[in-house]
Order: sequence, then C-alpha cells, then structure tokens
Amino acid sequence: MEKPNHFLPILKLVVSLFLFFSFWILLSYFYVSPQFQPPTLPDPPPPHRMPASCDSDIASFYIYDLPDRFDRNLLRSCRDLSPRTDMCPHVANRGLGQPVPHRPDWFATYQFIAEMLFHARAERHPCRTFDPDSAALFYIPFYAGLYTSSVFGQRNHTLRDALGLDLAEHVSRLPTFRRRGGRHHFLITGRTSWDLMRLNDSSRKFNRLLRLPALANVSILTIERHLWEGKTQFGIPYPSYFHPRSADELTAWQDEVRRAERTHLFAFVGGARNGGQKEVMRALTLEQCGSSSRCLQLECKQASGCYTPGRVMDVLMRAEFCLQPQGDTFTRRSVFDSVLAGCVPVFFSKHTAYTQYAWYAPGRAEEWSVFLGPERRGRIEEELSRIPKDAVARMREVVIGMIPRVTYAHPNASWAEGRRFRDAVDVALAELTKRLQQTPGDSNNNSMK
Repeated sequence: MEKPNHFLPILKLVVSLFLFFSFWILLSYFYVSPQFQPPTLPDPPPPHRMPASCDSDIASFYIYDLPDRFDRNLLRSCRDLSPRTDMCPHVANRGLGQPVPHRPDWFATYQFIAEMLFHARAERHPCRTFDPDSAALFYIPFYAGLYTSSVFGQRNHTLRDALGLDLAEHVSRLPTFRRRGGRHHFLITGRTSWDLMRLNDSSRKFNRLLRLPALANVSILTIERHLWEGKTQFGIPYPSYFHPRSADELTAWQDEVRRAERTHLFAFVGGARNGGQKEVMRALTLEQCGSSSRCLQLECKQASGCYTPGRVMDVLMRAEFCLQPQGDTFTRRSVFDSVLAGCVPVFFSKHTAYTQYAWYAPGRAEEWSVFLGPERRGRIEEELSRIPKDAVARMREVVIGMIPRVTYAHPNASWAEGRRFRDAVDVALAELTKRLQQTPGDSNNNSMK
C-alpha cells in the first residue's frame, strides 16, 4: 500500500500563496498610479499647540493657504519640474532632500530649494499666527522657483507666464492684500530673481512674475537679487547640507569645524563656465589652483562628486581659504558651503556676496572674507600667503560664527528648551519686521509682537 505524501498539501499551500501574492503584485503594477508622492515631514501642530516663545523683534505673521496649484500640485509633478533633473529626490522631506548616511542632521539638499525649506520652517515658527487680523506680516507660500524651472522649456510665453499671472490675480483679491496694496507681504523664490524678470518676449527661458504690477509692493526674498532693479528684493542664503534640530547639534558641528586640520592654503570646488567675464575668471581660478601644490581642487563635471556633501565638505574643511569666482550669475551656493566648512571665502566680484546678503554677513567684509580685485587676481597664492596666520584665525572664527545665521534649521527643530539659535528664516523675519517698523504709519502697529 502506497504511503501518503504528507508534504503535498504543504506544497500546494505554498504554491497557492505564491500565485495569490504574485497576482496582487501584478495588479498593483498595472492599476496603481506610478506618480511620485514625495515623502513629507509631519504637518504643523494645530494652533493651540504652537510654541509661545516669539521673539520681541519678530512680528507675528500669517501664512496664506493657497490653492494646490501654487504649491502641492507642483510637488506631485516633481518629475516635470526641471528639464534636466529629476526633482523628486530633491523635494522629498519638505525640501531637505535625501538623508546623508550616519549624519542625522545632514541632507543632500538641492541648491534651488530655499522656498520649500522656508515654508517648512515658517509653518512651525513661534511667531506664526493663525488669525489674519492679528498678523503684521503676510507670507505668500508660492513655490515660485519650482514653477519657474518647470516652464524653462516652454516656448509659448502665455503658457509660461500663466501660473504667475494666476497667483497675482489670486492674491490681489484677498482683503488683507488689498488693504495696503501688497505691502507687508513677502514671497520666497529659490532661484535668482533674474529668472523671474523677463523684460520682453525675446527671452526664451524666463517668466515675468516679478515684473507684474500687482506684486510691485511685495518683498521678494531670493538667493540672488537684481542689483539695479530689485528695490523690494532681498538676498537670502543658498541652502547648504546642514539642518540642525537643536543648539547642541549646531555647537557640535562648529566645534568639529574648529578642530579640522587645514592642510592646504586654498581650495576650489567648481567647474569651467562659458561666456564673458565668468569664463575668464573661472579659467584663471582653475589654472592657478591646478598648478599649485597648496591648492585642493574638486572640479565639477557631469557625475562628479560636487553633489556629494561628504566630498565637498572634505575639500573645503582642509583649506584655509575657498575661492569663490562668480557662477552662472554673480552668486553661487559654494559661498555658503565654505562658511559651513569654516573656510574663509575669497571673492573676485563684490556682487558675489557683499551687495547681496547684507542681512546675513558682518558689516565689514574684511572681517570674514578676502577680496581680490582685477590687479591681484593673477597671483592668488601669493596674495593669500601674505595674510598673517593670526588674522586668518580671526577671520575663520567670524565665519564659524556666521554658520547659524546662514543655515536653514530642520523643520522639526523645537525651540521649547529655551536656549536656541537664529537660523536664516529667523534672520529674514527679523529684518522684514524692521522694514515694517520703518514704514510710515506702521510704527505703532498693534499687531507687532
């Protein structure tokens, strides 16, 4: 008599389960939308849970809840936000980007993402009010930079400008906006203001958001202001990689920077540029750095390490000085990377930082940086070698002291412990408050904190 096979029922069960789960996997593949949903940090706490420790020199501000088309829908279409880059990894975590392994307060943050970081911080800020009648400032959280990059390739100017015109029309109807013609309102853009100031229809790339009459009185916070027409534009830092949650994390990093062994006199992180003065200066920088044994260089080419936080910081933290020739425009993110690394910036144009970031930099440029004019640019190593070591040490200490002000703190940072630091968002809000106080007729505004 044949013995029963006790393993046959188990085998049948395993096969059945395999087929069942395979079926659902295939079903989800074909019927679940593949559209990327960027992971986000938790929503801000409700009004009764907001911290009450608003500083006296920062006015209460109200954040408009804009329709999805002005912010959230842009994120849902993150793969279409740039013709060259998949932006989905960059808009993750409220704009922080992808975490850096073994560094909980570090992220591979995209350089044109300041508007998202500012928004995330502002939502949990102790000076935020949920009552527009008690607000002194009004924040329009339109993702202007992401919108701008999404229409770079659009040749139809009407379509390219559509969302910006829509935004201007939307806010113009708001009673709080009409009350003072947009004064006391501010908007952030993570791109240079030049990208949003198309003068006429001859330009192929840019939109004209910042030239719309409806927004003429709105304060524009941008990583690079228009030097000659930007009367209501104010420079804010390019985001770097460090986003501390506490004063302890910040202090620990500053101490690490102080202990760094500076093995080289100067360093340069960047690549060549095409066209005009920026091409000449970049070529001169690359040539002098490449020919000196006292210079560290990380040349940025496609698929290079220039977008890897660890490699960038490793170069900048081993040098006393970091060269900052202008980028595609006057400014560049590397200025703030070098500050984060405690590396004294070396500028070749006053417009790379001095005329841009008055809210954030010390009043005297020589306290924290070196400027090499046209007559000194051809002998960079010689000029830097002349600076006494004690003077370099003093400059570096000032640079290290700037780190909190140019850093975008983690959106989940809590100031409840009492001891905290002012980050880039706090500084901007305090400076906007100063402007509010200087506006005729508003110095005694009852909504001021």
